[in-house]
Amino acid sequence: MSETPPNTLQYRFDGPEDAPVLILGPSLGTTWHMWDRQVPELTRQWRVFRFDLPGHGGAPAHPAGSVAELAARLLATLDALGVQRFGYAGCALGGAIGIELALRHPGRLASLAVVAASPRFGTADEFRQRGVIVRTNGLDPIARNAPDRWFTGGFAAAQPAITEWAVQMVRTTDPGCYIAACEALAVFDVRPELGRVGVPTLVLVGSDDRITGPAEARTLVAGIPDARLAVVPGASHLVPVEQPAAVTDLLVHHFSTAWQQPYDTGQTALPGVVAVPAPAVAAQAGPVAEIAPAAVPAPSAAGPDRYDTGLKIRREVLGDAHVDGALAGADDFSGDFQEFLTRYSWGEIWDRPGLDRRTRSCIALTALVAGGHLEELALHTRAALRNGLTPDEIKEVLLQAAVYCGVPAANGAFRVAQRVIREETTPAE
Repeated sequence: MSETPPNTLQYRFDGPEDAPVLILGPSLGTTWHMWDRQVPELTRQWRVFRFDLPGHGGAPAHPAGSVAELAARLLATLDALGVQRFGYAGCALGGAIGIELALRHPGRLASLAVVAASPRFGTADEFRQRGVIVRTNGLDPIARNAPDRWFTGGFAAAQPAITEWAVQMVRTTDPGCYIAACEALAVFDVRPELGRVGVPTLVLVGSDDRITGPAEARTLVAGIPDARLAVVPGASHLVPVEQPAAVTDLLVHHFSTAWQQPYDTGQTALPGVVAVPAPAVAAQAGPVAEIAPAAVPAPSAAGPDRYDTGLKIRREVLGDAHVDGALAGADDFSGDFQEFLTRYSWGEIWDRPGLDRRTRSCIALTALVAGGHLEELALHTRAALRNGLTPDEIKEVLLQAAVYCGVPAANGAFRVAQRVIREETTPAE
């Protein structure tokens, strides 16, 4: 397979070249092969386009840190191929990409199906914790637990070959791209925007999904104006693999009956299966319907609200649980101090461009060792792991601090950091 440019995605086509395009998006840790059982039936009516996430399935390891960036890469790939309007079905992270497309690029989407998805996937802390585990231990612990997260127990026991396929699929993913995808899910939250999804939407979920189950699916249905719910019995998170026939039937029915036609119904015919966009194709006709770009508001003379900026950074570095606890515990006496911390420390200093967050974490750890502030050291050891420092790098920081801050101070710091690192990097059983 030829090299895929950094701003596009690895993909394949199946089905008639003159048929409408239907895109199938994968979940985190999977490849386009998770949709293999749906393709034979779907290609009777559609030209099926499947893609791999960065670093998945042998795709080039160009990490993407947000769902919006993944959606932009998908559109760049489609633009180069002359595909302007399409249906879209995506599972989990793939479903988030579909919602992003419906919100930001409504003119491109004819119909939408989201599988095992949510307007917010758990908490930011959970996904950043997963990133810490992968950075420290590699993907093997995540891979070994994948069958438990993705399948019901009965299916995993009865289908050992598929179970092993799932483990190997995760294990061969690029760790950096997996961590970036975790960060993308950590910051994804479209709950206030669901009412703006304007295409017919099928929300499909396995009845036994413990990750994004029926409760999350009902949140989507309640928020999206034209949405329908389908609960597949006897299926967990990777429902297209576990119950392929049921999922295929639901997708065929949805896309056959809920496909918004564009003003110009012409669809660019597409070439055969290819690996990367060909320059000659990129010169084909422009979009069926141009969507005017959103107006960019003039910058305020007062500048950005440093409190809002600080709160965002404080949550990203320290975690939602800690920040929520600190703010909830504030009263008339301590409230001004919490605002000072958020606005000045996090909104001003931590947001300055002169140092990256990894470097700022190294400085913070050293200063806390020097001051003997072990409680804060525990908090900032967790923050350092979130900011991308490895346990070995934290050890080097503490060894350096021992030289300049004293062995007794470093002795206590090593005890605290060791405890925190064990807690944060030990995979859950």
